[in-house]
Amino acid sequence: MHTIEKIGGTSMSDYVSVRDNIIFKPSNPDTLYQRVFVVSAYGGITDKLLEHKKSGQPGVYGLFASSMEDKSWLQALEQLKCEMYDLNLQLFGKGELLIRANNFIDERLQDAQNCLTDLHSLCMHGHFALDAHLATVREMLASIGEAHSAWNMVELLKRDGVNACYVDLTGWDTDRHMSLDDRIRSAFQSIDLNRQLPVVTGYAHSEDGLMSSFDRGYSEMTFSRLAVLTQAREAVIHKEFHLSSADPRLVGEDNAVPIGRTNYDVADQLANLGMEAIHPKAAKGLRQHNVPLRVKNTFEPEHTGTLITGDYVSDTPRVEIIAGCKGVYALELFDQDMAGSLEDYDREILALIKRFRAHIVSKDVNANTITHYLATNLKTVKRIRSALAERFPEAELDQKKVAIASAIGSDMEVPGILAKAVSAIAEGNISVLAIHQSMRQVDMQFVVEETDYDNAVKSLHKALVEVHDHGRAICLAGYPIQPVN
Repeated sequence: MHTIEKIGGTSMSDYVSVRDNIIFKPSNPDTLYQRVFVVSAYGGITDKLLEHKKSGQPGVYGLFASSMEDKSWLQALEQLKCEMYDLNLQLFGKGELLIRANNFIDERLQDAQNCLTDLHSLCMHGHFALDAHLATVREMLASIGEAHSAWNMVELLKRDGVNACYVDLTGWDTDRHMSLDDRIRSAFQSIDLNRQLPVVTGYAHSEDGLMSSFDRGYSEMTFSRLAVLTQAREAVIHKEFHLSSADPRLVGEDNAVPIGRTNYDVADQLANLGMEAIHPKAAKGLRQHNVPLRVKNTFEPEHTGTLITGDYVSDTPRVEIIAGCKGVYALELFDQDMAGSLEDYDREILALIKRFRAHIVSKDVNANTITHYLATNLKTVKRIRSALAERFPEAELDQKKVAIASAIGSDMEVPGILAKAVSAIAEGNISVLAIHQSMRQVDMQFVVEETDYDNAVKSLHKALVEVHDHGRAICLAGYPIQPVN
C-alpha cells in the first residue's frame, strides 16, 4: 500500500513547504508512513557540481575535465562548499545540527578533492589518460548533491518529530560494485515502512553507471526502479508546478486548464521538448509494470495533480497540451551525393551528435538534405558543425536558431486538425518553417522563428484547446511559479 515519491530540486530548497504540504499531508491521512521519498539535490547545486543544464557553463566537473594546466576546479569546489554552508545555515540555524550538517558535507567534498587531486597528478604521466576516468568523476561529483539534500532532510524531519531514516545509495563508503536493482534491494531489506520514513538519495551508484545511460535523469531512474521493485501502488513526483494545457503566462490563467489525466505517450512528448514530467526510460519501467504516476504541485497540496497511466485515452479525440521550446538550433546538411546513400549519412551524423551529447528534438529528411533540431547551446552546435564539415567536405552546412511549438494529446485523431492548426498559425501572421506529424496521432510540431514562439503557442491554444468546454479552472500549472508563503 506504499507510495514512492520524488521531490524536485526547487521544492527541496523550500523545506517548510515540503514538510507542511507533503510530509504532513499524506494521501493516506491515517499514517505519515508507508511512503518512500527520493530527493534531488537543492536547486542549482548539480549545475555547480557538473555544468549548467541549459547554458553549459562549466561547474567543478566541467573545469576539471577541460583543463590539466590549471586548478580552477579547486576554486569552484571551494565556492560550492560556501554555498552549501549557506544552505545549511538557512535550514538549521546556528547550533549543533548546523555543525553536524557542515561536517557531513565537508567529508564528502574533501574526499572528492583528494580523489581529483590524485587523479590530476596521475594523468600528468603519459601512461594515464584523463578521458578514461571522466565518467567515474562525473558520477562521483553528481552524488554529492543528493547526499547533501537527503541527509539534511532526514535530520530536519527528525527534529520535527518524524521517524525518518537516511538511505544512501551513492556507494560512497562501499567497495562493492553491484547493479542498481541489487543496491536498492540491499538498502531496503531491513527498513520497516510501517514506522520509518526513508529519504533516499536520487543518485544511486551501480556497476554500469547511471549517468552513462541517463545523464541528468538519473534520479528519476532511481525513483522508477524503487517503485517497480517494491511494487508501489503509485509513484508520485512533487514539482514546483502542475501540468497544464499551456503556459498560463502566455495564454492567460483563465484560459489554461489543468491536465487531470493523460498517458505515458504524452509524458514522453513533453520530455522530448525538455518539459520533463519523467525521463522516458524511467517512465518505461512504470508503464511496463502498470504503476500509475502522479505529478503534484508542492505548493498546492490540495490539488490532486495529473495522473499518468499507460492505458488512458481521452474520452473524445482532442489536443490536451500546447507546449514547446525556444533556443533550438536547426542544423542542416545538404549534399548532392546523399541521394541513394541516406542511411550512411544519417548514421554518421547521428554518431557525431551523440558524441557531443546534444539532444535531438526532431529532424527532417529528404533525398539530399538532413536537418536536425537540437536543444543545446551554440558552442556545442559549432563543434558539431565543425566535425560535420571535416567529415563531409563537399556538403553545404547551415544553422538557424528557431523555436518549436507542439500540440500534444493522448488521442488527436481528429479529421482536419492539421489544417485547423496551420490556419490558426497563419491567422497570427506567423511563418511556419517546418511541420511534423506522426501516424501515432499524439503530437504535431511546428518549427517557427524564435520571435514567433509566444504567438504560435497562443494561437494554437486558442484554436485547439480553448474551443472545448473544460469548466472554470484557474490554473497556475505546468510551469514554475513562486511558492506562496
